[in-house]
Parts: sequence; structure tokens; C-alpha cells
Amino acid sequence: MLDIGFIRERAADVQRAADRKGIKLSVGELLAVDERRRAQLRETEALRAERNRSSKAIEGLLREGRKAEAEREKAASAAALAKLKALEEQLRQTERLYEVLMLQVPNIISPDTPDGADDRDNVEIRRVGEPPAFGFGPRSHVELGESLGIVDLARGVKIGGARQYVLKNGGLLLHRAVQQLALDLLHRKGFDLLDVPALVKEGTMLATGFFPGGRDQSYAVQGEDKWLAGTSEVPLVSYYAGEIIDLDRPKLLGAASACYRSEVGSAGRDVHGLYRVHQFAKVEQVVLCRAEQDEGLAWLERLTANSEELLRLLELPYRVVAVCGGDLSAKNHKQYDIDTWMPSRDDYGETHSASLLLDYQARRSNIRYRDEDGRLRHPYTLNNTMAATPRILIPLLENHQREDGSVRVPEALRPYMYGLEALRPETEA
Repeated sequence: MLDIGFIRERAADVQRAADRKGIKLSVGELLAVDERRRAQLRETEALRAERNRSSKAIEGLLREGRKAEAEREKAASAAALAKLKALEEQLRQTERLYEVLMLQVPNIISPDTPDGADDRDNVEIRRVGEPPAFGFGPRSHVELGESLGIVDLARGVKIGGARQYVLKNGGLLLHRAVQQLALDLLHRKGFDLLDVPALVKEGTMLATGFFPGGRDQSYAVQGEDKWLAGTSEVPLVSYYAGEIIDLDRPKLLGAASACYRSEVGSAGRDVHGLYRVHQFAKVEQVVLCRAEQDEGLAWLERLTANSEELLRLLELPYRVVAVCGGDLSAKNHKQYDIDTWMPSRDDYGETHSASLLLDYQARRSNIRYRDEDGRLRHPYTLNNTMAATPRILIPLLENHQREDGSVRVPEALRPYMYGLEALRPETEA
């Protein structure tokens, strides 16, 4: 959420951000509603003051025995009270509309965010590593998963429906190994590691900026004020909701959690295999830092570097891209994506995303800290995917496959897989 004073001062920038992000919002309408709200509030407060004055006047007249004047004052007070009640109802309606519009206001976009309509317009910043040159016909992760006996898509669909899967034996070990390696890296970098709820309140989704725009991507628990979170960013940011926190040092939070997304609007896209599924696991990084632009940008680079370090340990080729305006979510100010090489796609596929949100989430969540002058301010928040699996299994299996059908396990993962150096076809087990 943006401060209304900021919106008044930077109306053109806010409207431009909404237009670039494809959000249907009229900042002019919001400002008109805000002006009406403030005018009604002033009139309401004036009428309340007049009511209080009239009540005291009636008491004084009655004490003095001036009944006729007191009755006239009562009549005038009754008329003013009726007007006040009508105006209070108008104010409530105006405030509801104001709140609805304020929740639709997107974050402003960083000056260096590239123009563009969608992810095809994201701009590559750097590439690390070279895609493998196979001397044989490489298999897809689906084929490898079946031949290795580690991924069972058919039974996953039988159990849970479309876009479900079962990981077994080496598949589960690989899935868990990536998560633990990611958590160990974060632990060494000073992150506090948390186990957080996947089931959260609707207000928590609103406070972190995932609602109102992302309702169709989320699963609701029928009959309860509960939703399944699509990322532990939601509970991690909300951990400090409503609090005044000490930011002498940034808050570094990490979590591994089950995540759920409905993937509405993605029909026909990446439906085969493990790329776009309804249930997955993520190791997430969240940072709360002082509301200083240089510090926020520095942490965005550091969070991205953490994910890059993991990918180098996994020995995977990748690229970092600057996300364009049309591919930014409503809440993000600046974003990098990391795309990892996936041979079956003959292209890079998104595996990580790092975002700077300025104080957008903190305002919604009412998180504050005291600056050097003792003033209360809202901190900046950042987040980044450290690892998302099973999607990361796609490049792991496909890039490290060998001609004999086996898949080499990167050295960094072997301690988490009982020393296993390779996954082999079931017939060789």
C-alpha cells in the first residue's frame, strides 16, 4: 500500500505504474474519492462538535430554568443529529470505496525497470555456465523420472487430479536434498530459519499484497477465513505484522514450506511434467531493512547472489533477467528472475525470483521501526526464492543425464543423499 500523501504528490507516477502493470485503476477517481472523504470527515467532525456544544447548552439552560429556550435548542440539536447520522452513513460508504481503491493501487516501478508487456520482454543481464552439449539424444525429465523410477505422474493424477505428482526414492531424496542445501546456505549467512503456517488468514494475504489481485491463484478453505499460501513470503513478512521492530540490523528470515497455487489462467501452458504444478515446496528468503534506497537495492543484489550460489553448487547453467514493467506484480518495485537451462525446452525456464517492495508490504502489515531521530517509519521488505522444487528437478535431471540413462548427482547434494553419486534406471538398481 502506498501512502495517500505520496499518491497525491506522485499521481502521474502511480497511474503510469498501474498502466505498465496492466492494472485497471484510475488514480484520478481515487483522488476524487479521497477529497470527498476528507470533506465529509471535516463536516462530520464539525457536526459532532456542534452536537457536543448543543448538549452542554441544553444542560445549562435547564439548570437556569429557561425551558423554552432549552426546547428550541433540543429541536435544533435533533435536526443536526439527523443530519449527522445521514452524513456518517455517507462517510462510511465513501471510506469503503476509498479502501477498495487503495488496495488496488500498485507499487511504483523503479526507474531502471525495462518496458515491456510480459516475460518475453524481460532483459537479460548475465549468463553463467554453458548448456551441455550431449553426444546422444537427451531425454526429458518426464522420461528420466519414469525410467529412474523416481517420478510417478500417472498415480499423482489418480490421487489428486491434474498437475499432481508423486516423488519416490531418489526423487524424494533429490527434492529434500536441494531444500536442505538451500537452508544450510542461508543458515551460514545469518538467516533465522522458521517453520511457518501454510494456512493463513485472508487479512494476512491482504497485508502482504497478494490480495485482492491474486485471489484466483489461491486456494480457500471453505467455511473459514483461511487460505493456503503460495509462498512462505506471506507468513514470513507477517511474522512482524503490527509490531515496532528493532532494525539496528536487518531482519533476515528463511523458511522451507509447502506451497499451493491454483494456476488459473495457465491452461495449456507447461501442463506436462513438473514445471507448473498445484503443490510444491519452496525455500524462501525474506529481508526487512531500513527504508533507504541504497540499502534496499544492495539487499536485492545479495538475495539474488544467494540463489546464484546455490545454482553454481548444483552445477546448472542459468541467466539473470531484469523483469519488465508488464511482468511485475502489483506489489513489486523492482525484480530479477533467474532462468535455468532446461534441455527439454531448449530454453531457459524461470526457477527463482527476487523482488524489492520498498515499504509497500510494511504499510499494509503495519510494521514499523524507529529511525535515528526516533521517528516511526515503515521498513523495506524484500523476498527471493532460494529453491523451488520440484521445478528445480527439471534442470537437475536433464542437465546431468548421461548416455546410459543415469543421472549424476552434483557433489554438493551427495551428503544429503547418503553419498549417492548417481541415480540409475530401476533395472540397474
